[in-house]
Amino acid sequence: MELDGRVAVVTGGTRGVGAGIARAFLRAGAKVVVCARRPPEVPLSGAEFVPLDLRDPAAVATFFDGVVVRHGRLDTLVNNAGGTPYRLLGEADADRHARVIELNLTAPLTASLAAHGHLRTNRGSIVMIGSVSGGRPSPGTAAYGAAKAGLVSLARSMAVEWAPEVRVNTLVLGMVRTELSHLHYGDEEGIAAVGRTIPLGRLAEPSEVGDAAVFLASQRAAYISGASLLVHGGGERPAFLDAATVNKET
Repeated sequence: MELDGRVAVVTGGTRGVGAGIARAFLRAGAKVVVCARRPPEVPLSGAEFVPLDLRDPAAVATFFDGVVVRHGRLDTLVNNAGGTPYRLLGEADADRHARVIELNLTAPLTASLAAHGHLRTNRGSIVMIGSVSGGRPSPGTAAYGAAKAGLVSLARSMAVEWAPEVRVNTLVLGMVRTELSHLHYGDEEGIAAVGRTIPLGRLAEPSEVGDAAVFLASQRAAYISGASLLVHGGGERPAFLDAATVNKET
C-alpha cells in the first residue's frame, strides 16, 4: 500500500479527528503510534498507544527517541492534538487563555523540534492540523483561533528552514463531525442545521481529514511544502448574501 514500511506519529490520536487520521494511515499501510495524556476509551486496532503530555519537552524528546528505537524510523508527524472549550475573552484571565495557546501552538512546536532529526534522516514530513478559526474572527474561542493562525505561520517557516529534507504542510479544517460535535453544535437537529451552512451541505467526517493527511504525507505530495490545504467543504456562505434585499435566488 501507499505508506508500506512508513512510521507515523499522530498526536491526540485517540478519538475524533485524530483517530480518523490514525485509521487512514493504518489503511495506507503505515505503522501508527498515537499519543495523548489519557488512553483511548475505545482501543484503536492496529495502532500503538503511548501516554504523553506534550507540554513536557523532555518527555516528548524521550517519546520520539523511543518510537525510533522500537520501529526503526520515523516518517511522518501529524500534529493533531489540540482543542478548546467555549470561553469568551472576558470570562477568564490571561493565564487560562495562554494554556489554550500552549496546547494548540507551543505543543506542536515542541513535538516538531523533537521529531525533526528523525524525520530528516528519512526525508519525512510534518502535517499540522489547523482550523478555519485561524483565518476569521473566532468569538468564544479567540485564543484557539490565534493559536491556529500562528500554526500556519509556524509551518510555513519550518517548511523553509527544514527544506529539502523535511516537508511541512497544514490542513486547515472546517467543521468535522465527531463524538464531541454536540458540545459545539447541539443535538442532531443543530448539527444538521450547521451542516446546511456549508456549501457541500454537511460536516466533514474524520476519515476525510485522514485521507487528506495521508496525501500530504505520501509521495504524491513530494513537491508540496509550506502549503495550507483547505478541508472545509467550500467554506461558509457569506452572511451578507442572505441579508441583502437584491439578487435573491428564485
